[in-house]
Amino acid sequence: MTALFWLIDQVIGIYVWILIIAAVFSLLTAFNVLDTRNRLVWSVGDFLWRVTEPALRPIRRVLPNLGGVDLSPLVLILLLQALRIFLNVTVFPALYRMI
Repeated sequence: MTALFWLIDQVIGIYVWILIIAAVFSLLTAFNVLDTRNRLVWSVGDFLWRVTEPALRPIRRVLPNLGGVDLSPLVLILLLQALRIFLNVTVFPALYRMI
């Protein structure tokens, strides 16, 4: 049971890092630091977009338009960190007491 809880926590942590990398990648491509015509750069960007976009799309629909600033990764990271705290403080200890 402990291994399952550890795995859930690690998956959430890895997804947070993927969100951070995707946000930095987006900034670098917006400022033409990275050339998306390069096949490797395009492949990395496509992977990051496919992994993060399904979770970010509903948040973007709710957030107001702030021009060129996209706050949806920040909102999702905060929600995921709140989920990790909730699981570590309430759910996991309660399940340990049941065992």
